[in-house]
Amino acid sequence: MKALVVEAHGAPPVLKDMPTPRPGPGEIAVRIETCGLNFADLLMVQGSYQDTPELPFALGMEVAGRVAELGEGVTGLAQGDRVAVFGGSGGLAEVGCFDARRAVPIPETMTSVEAAAFMVAYGTSHLALDHRARLQKGETLLVLGAAGGVGLTAVEIGKLMGAKVIAYARGAEKLEVARRAGADILIDAETADLRAEVKAAGGADVVYDPVGGEAFEAAFRACNPEARLLPIGFASGDVPRIKANHLLVKNLSVMGIYWGGYMGFRPEAVTGSLSTLFAWHAEGRLSPHVSEVLPLERATEGLEFLRSRKSTGKVVIEIQPAE
Repeated sequence: MKALVVEAHGAPPVLKDMPTPRPGPGEIAVRIETCGLNFADLLMVQGSYQDTPELPFALGMEVAGRVAELGEGVTGLAQGDRVAVFGGSGGLAEVGCFDARRAVPIPETMTSVEAAAFMVAYGTSHLALDHRARLQKGETLLVLGAAGGVGLTAVEIGKLMGAKVIAYARGAEKLEVARRAGADILIDAETADLRAEVKAAGGADVVYDPVGGEAFEAAFRACNPEARLLPIGFASGDVPRIKANHLLVKNLSVMGIYWGGYMGFRPEAVTGSLSTLFAWHAEGRLSPHVSEVLPLERATEGLEFLRSRKSTGKVVIEIQPAE
C-alpha cells in the first residue's frame, strides 16, 4: 500500500510503498477513503507534538472509510461498515489499523470527505465550548483564527449555542467565510486593534484561541470579569505566558483543552459530544467547510496550505474512491 511517511523529524514526509498492516486484538483495519489534515500533523513532522509516534510513522490523525478486517475480540462492527476514526496517526495511507473503540459509524447523510473533516475540528470546539467553558446563551464568544479548521467550527457551534460571536481572522475573504458560518461581528487581523474592537463590542465572556501570541494577549485584556479563556493551540508559534496576578484581578479562568487526551481518560465525553454533533449534522444544522480536496500524491501540498494559512476550514486528502 502507499503511505505518506515521516522517516526523520524535520525532513519532508515521503510517499512510499509499505506493507499492508493487519489488525491486532481489539483493532480494525480500515480501507481509508479520506483523511483530514490538522495543524498537529505539521508539529509531528518536527517531532514537537505531544503525541508524536515513534519513527517511522504515517501522518494523518482522522480518517473515513470502510472496515476491511476485524481483529480478535472486536464486536459491534462488521466488514464493510462505514466508519470515521480518530487514530492519532496512520491516516495518510491506503489501509490503517486502529483501536476499534475509536471508530464511530458515519451517518448516511454524511459524505466521506465531510466525515474526515468533522471529528477533530467539530469535536474540539464542542468539547471546549460546552464541556469546558460552559458557554451560555447570550454570552459573547471571541474566536481567534476564525476561518481556520477549528476556528470556523467554533464560530458555527457558538452560534448554535446562542452566543454572540466575534470572529477575528486575516483579510476580507476569510472574514466572509466566518460571517457565513454565523459570526455577528468581524474583526480584521490585518488592520484592527483587537483589544479596542472587542471592548467596544462589550468585551468577551469566552475566548477560543488556536493562535496564541499577541492575539491571545490582546484578547486576554479585552475579557469581561469571570471570562473563560480556551488555549486550543499555538499556530503563531508563540506560546503566551499568563500572569497569575492578571487572572485574579478579573476572576478569569484559563482552561486547557486537548481533545485527543480525553480519549485516554474520559472517552465517554468524546463519544457523547460526537453523538450530539452527528445529530446536528443530520438535522442540517452543521455544514463542514472544506476548502481543498487533494489526492494522496499532493498531500504535502495540503500540509503547506496549513503551514501558510492559505486554507479556510479543512483540507482533506482523498486517498481512494468511496465504495
